[in-house]
Amino acid sequence: MTNNGNYAVSFLNTPNHTIYSNPMGVMMKGVEYAGSTSMEALGENLNELAMKALTTEAGGAGTTGYAMVPIFVDPRIVDITRKYTPLVELVPRVTNMGMFADYNQLTAKGGAITAIEDAVLTETNTTYDRKSTEIKFIYAVGRVTGPAIAAMPSWILGGLASAGGATGPFNDSVGTNAKQLEVLVKSREMREKEESLIVNGDASTDATQFSGIVKLMAATNTVDKNTSAMNLDDIDTAIRYAFDDGGRPNLAVCSSGVFTDLLGLLTAKIGYMQPTQEVFWGFSTIVLNTMVGQVPVIPSMYLSNVSGSKAIYFMDMSVVEMRVLQDLTYEDLAKTNDSEKFMLKIYEAFIIKNTAFCSSITEISA
Repeated sequence: MTNNGNYAVSFLNTPNHTIYSNPMGVMMKGVEYAGSTSMEALGENLNELAMKALTTEAGGAGTTGYAMVPIFVDPRIVDITRKYTPLVELVPRVTNMGMFADYNQLTAKGGAITAIEDAVLTETNTTYDRKSTEIKFIYAVGRVTGPAIAAMPSWILGGLASAGGATGPFNDSVGTNAKQLEVLVKSREMREKEESLIVNGDASTDATQFSGIVKLMAATNTVDKNTSAMNLDDIDTAIRYAFDDGGRPNLAVCSSGVFTDLLGLLTAKIGYMQPTQEVFWGFSTIVLNTMVGQVPVIPSMYLSNVSGSKAIYFMDMSVVEMRVLQDLTYEDLAKTNDSEKFMLKIYEAFIIKNTAFCSSITEISA
């Protein structure tokens, strides 16, 4: 018996010099072994063949790599365009009847009086004013072909929805087929569009939009820095403006540049030991201690970091609402060709019932 490993694997306990019948012929290392050969000779040739290693290039180059090596793609798709959408989560969503968000403001009170005993009593007048904001429509439309649905495997869409406001992690979602994956992507597009409009919407320049924080606040209760650096006194002044008009700001929204400016100012202040802490939304952020209490600060990816254009807005969330006629809805569209078309839609409008309850610091330089 031979001790050759390949021989033993191939022929087990077959005695050496057993004749191996090969009437059809076989090629081994360029030599055709036709007719008969001994087991010993065949074992030696098998050993020589085994010494030639199988490489990744065996079979030649394929269309996207080497022909014999399949392509393995990470099942998690990374959304490199993702943006945090904290205000979509933090702004109260309120149902709305009709095509306009209507509300009333008490604009003036006649006031109470002091008088002598049995004085003539004359009534005073209270003034009200009706405000109205038109509901606007947001859409995301997608289409997936039949072959894509049939061929595309399940994918994980990384970072579909952010958890914990502006600083929490993104959650992944699984699209079991091409259409579901596209629906997930369009859902993310809808959230990002909402966030963009909440911050930068301007109905005066685009009638399809509702106006957002920057447009609605305008110059109301603004500490205008005129392209100079912000300091902590500016925060106290802005909060006081809102307080003097009856507001109680309880959320601040700023650009990422202003956020880091604030962090630097707070950590440099003597005795300020904890510039960030966990707030009741479940994430850690800067919390400002002001005359109206603690005000958490949320950085927005939709506010400018350009020097001279940076800003921070102090919002009294008791007067901030997203009026919703119809919340996020999926709907199939007419089928054309070998594809499936769909849309997502929201009917809503952003309102600040009284901007004077809020305030801002604008035109902050680097």
